[in-house]
Amino acid sequence: MGKYFGTDGFRGEANVDLNVEHAFKVGRYLGWYFGQQGKARVVIGKDTRRSSYMFEYALVAGLTASGADAYLLHVTTTPSVSYVVRTEGFDCGIMISASHNPYYDNGIKIINASGQKMEAEVEQKIEDYIDGIIDEIPLATKENIGKTVDFSAGRNRYIGYLISIATRSFKDKTVALDCSNGSASAIAKNVFDALGAKTLVINNEPDGTNINTNCGSTHIEILSNFVRENNVDAGFAYDGDADRCIAVDELGNVIDGDSIMYVCGVYMKERNMLEHDTVVTTVMSNLGLYRAFDAAGIHTEKTAVGDKYVCENMMANGYCLGGEQSGHIIFSKHATTGDGILTSLKLMEAMIEKKETLSTLTRNLKIFPQILINVKVTDKVRAMEDKEVLAAADKVTSALGDAGRILLRSSGTENLVRVMVEAETDELCKQMADSVVEVIKERGFQA
Repeated sequence: MGKYFGTDGFRGEANVDLNVEHAFKVGRYLGWYFGQQGKARVVIGKDTRRSSYMFEYALVAGLTASGADAYLLHVTTTPSVSYVVRTEGFDCGIMISASHNPYYDNGIKIINASGQKMEAEVEQKIEDYIDGIIDEIPLATKENIGKTVDFSAGRNRYIGYLISIATRSFKDKTVALDCSNGSASAIAKNVFDALGAKTLVINNEPDGTNINTNCGSTHIEILSNFVRENNVDAGFAYDGDADRCIAVDELGNVIDGDSIMYVCGVYMKERNMLEHDTVVTTVMSNLGLYRAFDAAGIHTEKTAVGDKYVCENMMANGYCLGGEQSGHIIFSKHATTGDGILTSLKLMEAMIEKKETLSTLTRNLKIFPQILINVKVTDKVRAMEDKEVLAAADKVTSALGDAGRILLRSSGTENLVRVMVEAETDELCKQMADSVVEVIKERGFQA
């Protein structure tokens, strides 16, 4: 990770950690960098945060000042930007979003011409320009100044693409969507309506400050209750930029990213669509998932946390399914990034083709109890390297043996140390996790 760019872009509180001058300079550098071989074309999408409009204008100013043409998708999803970049011949794409973070945060995600997250070396050059390490770059003049283009047609083509992926009509199915007052608000209902579903939508009225607020994939209990109360076949909740999905079965039970990978992995293997019979996960996936995959004859590969790393592994090895417990699921035949709406469609496909409910499709998956404690710290690097903290984690590993595990890691986007424990009971999870958190506090790392 760099000084500004983490595992999921340049993210922080708007006009505190990430301000308009940063955005302007990101645009300035990208416009110049991709314009060295001719006029650059950059496409921009944004979520519904109030500050997204501010950052959009700053990025456009920087891009056009460097001579690049800026194409605006307006409010849209991260995966739609990825799709448009790789299918419409853009030099790169920019998504303005802080994903599942509160409305007052925001972020700048840069997507390369292949529709994947931008290479670290380019992000480093942008950081160097922001910090004045790279000399000032020239301003475009006269006819070389870039133009700004309304490109909402690109978003509409993405909607058409999603509709084309579905293998069956959703007629006679009732589906609930929690759009998190975010990017999915502009797209999801259109897709499900076009496929014939009876579509019930909640949290679909963004006002600039209500994105992710008691809604969406980070507050799945809202959708669970709605499904129980409205006789729904399946529910799908998205985060702010709709690159992740958490589902709810017809009984209101939560189907997280691990469960989604299980349902889709088994379905694809049964139909000889799972390349190398392998699913790519991160180290955060539940032990129960690995045991269920073993029973189904499905291999797994583990990566560091972040859909970026999942995607890199999939592309390098020819795998077609991978993802994270948090709901970033990648279907590489159709997309190069996590796509919440696409994930919903693939789950619907499995349900309809197998003529089963989501609850029956997950019946052979037994998830271990898990606890995740996020400890806000003053220095996550020092905390993660502290000998006594590491010794406490080793002690938990020895105590659990083969009946559980502990994972200690730092956040890629925040100053947090995450303590995750899986064990046979909730009580044991909490006891083991608390023992490590207590050492972090005793060592003086807690902020």
